[in-house]
Amino acid sequence: MFTETDSAMMTEKIKRNVKKWEIDAGFLWQFSMDDFKGKYAGSFMGMAWAFLQPVMTILIYWFVFQVGFGNDSVKGYPFILWLISGLVPWFFISEGLVNVTTSLVEYSYLVKKILFNINILPLVKVISCFLVQIFLTLITIVFFCLCGYRPDLYYLQLFYYMAYMLVLITGAGYGVAALYVFFKDLIQIINIILQVIFWMTPIVWNFEIMPETVQKVLIYNPIYYIVQGYRDVFIDKEFFFQKPLMALYYWIAALLFLLLGKTVFRKLKVHFADVL
Repeated sequence: MFTETDSAMMTEKIKRNVKKWEIDAGFLWQFSMDDFKGKYAGSFMGMAWAFLQPVMTILIYWFVFQVGFGNDSVKGYPFILWLISGLVPWFFISEGLVNVTTSLVEYSYLVKKILFNINILPLVKVISCFLVQIFLTLITIVFFCLCGYRPDLYYLQLFYYMAYMLVLITGAGYGVAALYVFFKDLIQIINIILQVIFWMTPIVWNFEIMPETVQKVLIYNPIYYIVQGYRDVFIDKEFFFQKPLMALYYWIAALLFLLLGKTVFRKLKVHFADVL
């Protein structure tokens, strides 16, 4: 039976844990902001490059697929809007995975410090890249508004799909960051895999042009869930809970990535300082 003393001790312990979490969260956020700023330190245009590169990529794909191939509209929406809604989440997926892979090597001087919590290093890169994703998503909303498509309740799902992206990339990121310490060729392999995933995911091409049998295979790609999710928000106007079984599958896949990535990281981290 709890006494007043036990209750007071438990309350104090909870307060200390909450305070520690606040300190860690604040440090993680500040570290991520410093990482984001440091990435472009010394360049003339600075952080503007983080946003100019995605914009130029969008313009190139728009020119090739609309001007070159004559794509006019998709599902009644201008092609440029359909294109942006698929490319914006992909920028975070590709940039996030590449950056998190090299996180431990980039901050090797911190890995060698005994008292530093190296578990946060992959998270720093994920959050740093996610800052750009937030900005690009806001720009996408503004662009749709300028074209006459006002925000509605479906837009609230953006938080849901962003959460899914964070879990998926964080999980994969922990695994590849740990492996990259021992196998430097991994970054080249990841770049190739990202190219394959990009063209196997309906980002710049319409999913409906594929034969039905192929569609049934491609929908099991976790990246498809994110890209289609953004288009469900902006174009198709569907809620994620309208497909509960598929949502369950994708979340199980994301959580498995997180579990596997953390397990690999935990088993290998005792060797990081020796290798680096």
